[in-house]
Amino acid sequence: MKIVEGHIAIEKPANVESWDVDPYSDEYLLNPVPNYRELRGRGDFVYIPRYSILATGHHRVVGEILARQDVFVSSRGTGINDYTVHENWRKPSIILEVDPPYHTRTRTAMMRTLTPNVVNGLKPLFQAEADKLVDAVVGKGSFDAIPDLAETFSVGVFPRAVGLKSVDRRKIIDYGILTFNASGPDNERTREWMRRGAETIPWMTESCKREALHPDGMGEAIYKQVDTGQITDEEAAMLVRAFLAAGMDATIAAVGIVLWSLATNPGEFAKLKSDPSLARAAFDEALRLNAPVHHFYRTCIADTEVSGVVIPENAKVMMSYASANLDPAKFDDPERYDITRKTPGMMTFGTGLHSCVGQMLARAEGEAVVAALARKVSRIELTGEPVWRPNNFVRSLISLPVAFS
Repeated sequence: MKIVEGHIAIEKPANVESWDVDPYSDEYLLNPVPNYRELRGRGDFVYIPRYSILATGHHRVVGEILARQDVFVSSRGTGINDYTVHENWRKPSIILEVDPPYHTRTRTAMMRTLTPNVVNGLKPLFQAEADKLVDAVVGKGSFDAIPDLAETFSVGVFPRAVGLKSVDRRKIIDYGILTFNASGPDNERTREWMRRGAETIPWMTESCKREALHPDGMGEAIYKQVDTGQITDEEAAMLVRAFLAAGMDATIAAVGIVLWSLATNPGEFAKLKSDPSLARAAFDEALRLNAPVHHFYRTCIADTEVSGVVIPENAKVMMSYASANLDPAKFDDPERYDITRKTPGMMTFGTGLHSCVGQMLARAEGEAVVAALARKVSRIELTGEPVWRPNNFVRSLISLPVAFS
């Protein structure tokens, strides 16, 4: 048995093309759309020999794999590593990296916390913070919308909603970046962020303990299920950590992406201003066009067939959500930003069993920022070059110089 990048190597299936590409290289991550076109153009699957994995970017194929949870499992890791042969730096996520029936138990615990009533109750907080931040920068001249708006907004509302008593802005942001980079191969990016983990991991562990949380936040709502015997104390701590890691980094990425989308598409921003009820649609369409998550993996646990391709047991299959969102077989003119587009079926939040449990919350946050822009800003102007952050898992901006009129 040969191990490649923490998983069991497989041979190239007979009717699948090889593609000599590194989907974790800066070149690929910083300009992904042409690569997504090539990924789809090479067939329903490609074999990437550098990592001995299969990859797909077709909406139909990604959907089939996600629907077949009995054969394509999450419990062996949703990143490139296979937890049956590779010891990870953390325990597997008990919300993302488990299968039924255990997944049903932990997901139910999260759903009891993230009810529609809870999310609706947080909307005034989100809107007030978004309004305050937009007011502070309108007419200010050029500013950087990532640290000054996307990060400040997310750090200002999300830890408060979870109930953290103490918030270290840099550590909480860095923990999310570390978590997602560590889902990739053992490259320099992973090693750099793991070195930073010497400070961020212990801080996050302590911050997610019950005594470190306010009694009226979502974190305490998770811990209350320990009292009723529905989950254990260890499970509650892991759920709060997962909640914060995913909620912070992905939300910062999402807010940055929608700001960039509106800044680079003034005609669509004009549509939004004329009809502010399109705020949710503008947010969803931005995340369809530039999904914050590049891809997820599944591990095949028995020989099977998808689209005429025999997938061998132990195969790691990389499903490019971002490419699936740009599949012309699913969406007309998919590389165009259109805030009136209907986006059901987009893969940004996944689908089926492991669809994003926090998507209602993410949408509520994003909608608050877009609604503030629609009401308070007449024009968004780029004042410098946007800078994207290469990350093994998440597509996000480091810098977005803009001016709001």
